Amino acid sequence: MAETTHKPVTEKTAPARPLPGDRGYKAETDRMVRVDHAGEFGAVRIYAGQRAVLGENHPRAGLFKHMYEQEEVHLARFNKLINERGVRPTIMAPFWHVAGFALGAGTAFLGEKAAMACTAAVEEVIDGHYQEQRDALAKRGESARDHELEETIEKFQAEEVEHLEIAKAHGAEDATGYPVLSGVIKAGCRAAIWISKRI
Repeated sequence: MAETTHKPVTEKTAPARPLPGDRGYKAETDRMVRVDHAGEFGAVRIYAGQRAVLGENHPRAGLFKHMYEQEEVHLARFNKLINERGVRPTIMAPFWHVAGFALGAGTAFLGEKAAMACTAAVEEVIDGHYQEQRDALAKRGESARDHELEETIEKFQAEEVEHLEIAKAHGAEDATGYPVLSGVIKAGCRAAIWISKRI
């Protein structure tokens, strides 16, 4: 009697067809581009609000200008990716336009340290967000890797961490009510990320 061989069940690591609720790589990548575009737009508006209140003669005006200009470069890059890849931007952009400026201006009205606390809170969330995206992209097989997006995120993440370090070095954690202020801003950022991925 001929010996029958069977392939081990463990060899099949993925279903032949996507399961209900699974997203393809393009849909997943489009969501990344959409939310990152929204985040960089919001960051530009936050720094614009801070600079509008603190003014060009503030002792830290140069630092805020430096961070603002880097965020403008980030936004320009994601504007390009949105257009090249045909990704639909979030419909929340008009709200982020107002909310970002209000957050930046509002914390700046509370003083330099509160503005730095805002920067630190936002950049800490964005650092974690970008790392999650990098981890997800790195898990893909080579044929599904998106090296352009990975390199963009890696570069921008490093600059967001730079902003976080600047903020901490200039009194972010000394702001009045820092734990509460930071916690509220972080919660708002996480909510904005969740919303911008989806609509």
